[in-house]
Amino acid sequence: MSVAAELTRAPAAGSGTAIAIANVDVTYGVGGPEPIKALSGINLNVPDGAFVSLVGPSGCGKSTLLKVVADLMAPTRGAATVGGTPPRNVRHAGRIGLVFQQANLMPWLKVANNIGLLRDLVGGRGGAPREATSIDELIRVVGLTGFETKYPHQLSGGMQQRVSLARALALDPAVLLMDEPFAALDEITRDRMAFELMRLWHHYRKTVLFVTHSLAEAVFLSDRVVLMTTRPGRIQREFDVDLPRPRDRETRLTDRFHQIVSELNRELYRVMA
Repeated sequence: MSVAAELTRAPAAGSGTAIAIANVDVTYGVGGPEPIKALSGINLNVPDGAFVSLVGPSGCGKSTLLKVVADLMAPTRGAATVGGTPPRNVRHAGRIGLVFQQANLMPWLKVANNIGLLRDLVGGRGGAPREATSIDELIRVVGLTGFETKYPHQLSGGMQQRVSLARALALDPAVLLMDEPFAALDEITRDRMAFELMRLWHHYRKTVLFVTHSLAEAVFLSDRVVLMTTRPGRIQREFDVDLPRPRDRETRLTDRFHQIVSELNRELYRVMA
């Protein structure tokens, strides 16, 4: 099936709430001489199957918010839920997929083994996904056929990130949390990876919460873009992206695309003023 046909057949996002964040504050160094308030009064709902991006100035708490949803950090106040349950329950079940700036692959494992590593670990404690996609299928879908027996040092940066993404998808995650996954790539590879991510999102239709500093990348990928303020991070404004799907390289040339990016840019300047 062609990429265009695959994108066209993608289902619509569900009506349920995959991620709910209510009145979340995060303060570092509570009780210390100089506590730092990273987040203040964050309220955000991400529908099931939606792609939502977080943008804002450096240090505004985007990654901190992602860590709260991933149960890597507890909020100082408020709460987050994933699928109506505390993130810790979802993490313990191995159903939170995480993709970071660096691929963080095991250098001594081949591509196929790196992809299956986390699923094997989860399965070892009885929490493996019930209907997990096969490793061979994931390799095919992320475009790594023929590289199954290669080691990380034999791959380009973009290919390493594909392995990292396939590793997260191997868990059959309830949510996919991505923290600037393409920031370390060159511009051409980053552009290609954005399109690949969109194709994979349409194929698997996972709920994605995506952190980026690129406004154009956020608009191209997302159903909604959430702009945060300088520290302490608050939600300044949410932008619904009404660009039709499937999107392709021509989407970035449309007047509407540039209009949304410009609106985001103007609001960002106001935030930073």
